[in-house]
This record gives sequence, structure tokens and C-alpha cells, in this order.
Amino acid sequence: MARPVGGRDNVVSISAAESLKMFAFSVVWGSWIVVKNAAARAVSPLWSNGGGGGGDGGHKYDVDGDGREAGAGAVDDDAVATDTAVATTGGKAARRAPPRDRPPPCLSTTVYGTHSYVKVKGVKFHYVECGDPKGMIVLLLHGFPSCWISWHHQIPTLSKHFRVIAVDLKGFGDSDKPSARKSYRVENLVNELAVFLSMLGVDDCNKCHVIGHDLGALLGWYLVHLWPNCVSKFVAISCPHPNVHWEYLPSSSFFNKNWICFSQLPYLPEMDALQNDLKIINQCYQHLSKTNQSDDLSYIDAYKYTFSRTEDWTGAINYFRNLPFYRIEPRNTCRNDSLNKEEDMLQVPCLLITGSKDVSVRMESFIKSTEFLKTSTVRIIDNASHFPHQEQPKVVNDLLISYLIRVKVIQKELSSQNFGGIVGRMRDIVSSTVQYGNTLKDSVQKRNILPTTVMTSLQN
Repeated sequence: MARPVGGRDNVVSISAAESLKMFAFSVVWGSWIVVKNAAARAVSPLWSNGGGGGGDGGHKYDVDGDGREAGAGAVDDDAVATDTAVATTGGKAARRAPPRDRPPPCLSTTVYGTHSYVKVKGVKFHYVECGDPKGMIVLLLHGFPSCWISWHHQIPTLSKHFRVIAVDLKGFGDSDKPSARKSYRVENLVNELAVFLSMLGVDDCNKCHVIGHDLGALLGWYLVHLWPNCVSKFVAISCPHPNVHWEYLPSSSFFNKNWICFSQLPYLPEMDALQNDLKIINQCYQHLSKTNQSDDLSYIDAYKYTFSRTEDWTGAINYFRNLPFYRIEPRNTCRNDSLNKEEDMLQVPCLLITGSKDVSVRMESFIKSTEFLKTSTVRIIDNASHFPHQEQPKVVNDLLISYLIRVKVIQKELSSQNFGGIVGRMRDIVSSTVQYGNTLKDSVQKRNILPTTVMTSLQN
């Protein structure tokens, strides 16, 4: 089993003052939303008694969040729960989504690979596997709110060269969804992923590539810092380093600092996410709804099915109830000794991808992320927002293949001249990118076939 590298990196909590500040803002924003929605309900009297004014077409709604319909003969407790949901999230806009009891075909199809389950430390993980079972593993970590299906453009391409593992993170999709907030602490999430990789055969000799998007990339950052000896290369899509990510959230982003504070409250964020037939999914996946293509719309249905119950949101939001409170700090670092600076950087080569139209992150955060990396390449995908791997799949796929299987580069010695600040970081990025572009080859590098550990999957 892989072992963490001792004395290299340490996950630390933010200061108590910063934590208290965040919790204070969460109370403020939670109170504001309750008052605002109560006022909205006051001016929408036609909805309150459900006399057709809600426009629900006679649908029965999942009141308890367990996927069951509230029947015509529901007891008063259900009615009370419904009224509570309405009062909490606000009138007509808070209409709960109809239950979705059957998954769309794209979630259960075997076109993308074999569906398997395995238990790690008592937590069931669902994943889809495709490609040569003896090949090098590429682990795909999806974002929020999403699941393994978000990689449907990448799985067929990557599986031609690798053993692709697209996992549902804990709290998402068909993986287990513990409701306890502490279950989603960074150390728990990373250790479970490390054990999961070990069960797949990853260790110090048989390394893997890790590709993450959004929240999955954020978790990937912690993984490669704490377990660098089992990762060959890391690709972060639409997510800068965690040490700068939270400070550079744009105010125009839907998931900005205000939403992060709001998510610290219990239950309210889940209720808000379920309102208006999961409108939050439509907001996140506007690039799919704009195409009006049946395939893209079916993926929107898949996301809505995946997040159709309260428990589907609790585990997912618990990530945001934990991760903003953690940073990565090198251990045993003598900050006054410049000779140790490069040694303290992350040694795993990293590719950072962002869309040119992404309003959820700032370009400065990607540039600043390179301060923590020894080897890095930043790529901007034109005509793409927060989901470049879905909006420009061919461009991203070509970039991934070229980066992961390129021939060995003969390193050129860079000038010993020291450039400080952002100019120096831009120089390093440009140098790395030029070298990268000049050395890409169409041929696939031959890999030694490494033995893998046999793992028993748990079926439903």
C-alpha cells in the first residue's frame, strides 16, 4: 500500500479568527435568505394553499428527501414538512422537485465501461472502469454538482491508452453519502482515496495519473500533496491551488464567498438547492441547455436525477462545509533559506487548464498557483467557461493525451537569473509551455506492463 511522504506537506486549518468570521457571515446570509424568502411568500398568497396556483400539474413531491412520493392520504406530518419547506425557502420559487425514481439510460449504460463497487473503510465507492486492465491508471475526479458521467467525453479517448477509473466521490452519485459533516474532513477524504487507489494496484512503483475538475481537482490537490509518491502527473481543470482558491473567488460567480458562507448552515442550503425543479443544475450546466441537443439534455436529466433528494445534496455540500477551512503548508520549512524553496514545492508535474470565459475563477489564481509547483504548465481553452472538458472536448482531450503520454523531454537549463514576482512566474510558465509545445510527439510512448492487485468488487 502507498505511504504518504513524511515531512513534506501538512494540511493545516485556517486561523480561529478566520473560522469565526466565516461562521458569522453564514448566520448573516442565512438570516437574510430566510427573511427574503418569507417576504416572497407573503406576496405570493396563491401558492400557499396549493389550489393550482403553484403550477405543479398535480405532481406529488418528495417531502422527506428519500425518493418516496407523498401520497394523497399523507399524514399531517408531511403537510407540516411541506409548509416548513415553503416557509424556509420561499414561496413559489421553493417548489420541490418531482421525484425521479429511474436513472436516465446514460447513467446505467455500459458504453463507457464496467460499473463496479468497492468498500473502503466502510464507505462504498461506485466507479466506472474502461480500458486495458493492465494499463496505467488515470483517476478521474468529478466536480460539483456532478458525478462520474461528467467525463463521458474523456473516457472513450483516454481508455485507448490507459486504464480509466471514473469514480463517484463520497457523497455523490451511487457512492455512499454519510450525512455527518466530519466524514468529509480532508484527511478522511484523502486517505480513503489513497486506499481506493491502493486496492486498484497503485503504489510507489505503479503510479497513476490524476485528473480533476472543480471540486474534484480541489480534492486532487490535497491528494498529490499528501501522497505524491503514487501520482505521476496531475491535471487540475478549472481549479487553482487550495492555498489561493478561496481568496480569489470572483463575486460574480454563483458559488462565491457568500454561497460558501451560506453553505455552512445546516439544512437550508439543501432546501435551497432543491427548489424550482433543481434550478441550480440548469444554472451550472447552461452550456448543455443552450445546445438544445437531445444528448446534452439527457445529461442534464442525469444530473437532476443524481441530486433529486435532500441526502444527495447533504454529502456534496459537506465538502464546502470543510474544505474552505484547510490549507497546505510545507513541513520543516526554513522560510529564510532560499535553497529550500524549490525543495518545498510540489514535485509532481501539474497541468492547469482553465476556460477563457470562466467567471467562477480568476486567472490570477492559476498564475499564483505556480508558486507552489516545481513543474507546471497553464493552458487556456478558448470559447470555454467552467466546463472546458465538456464545452471543448476535442481540444481538451488532445491536450490531455499529449501531456500524459508525450515522449521524454530533454530538459534545457534555464538561465540562473532570478526573476521575482508575477514576471518571474509568467516567464517560467511561458518557458514551460514553449518547451512543451516543441517536444510533443504523435507517437505513444511505450509503457511497461505493471502487475496490479486483484480487487473484489461489491455488487449491489
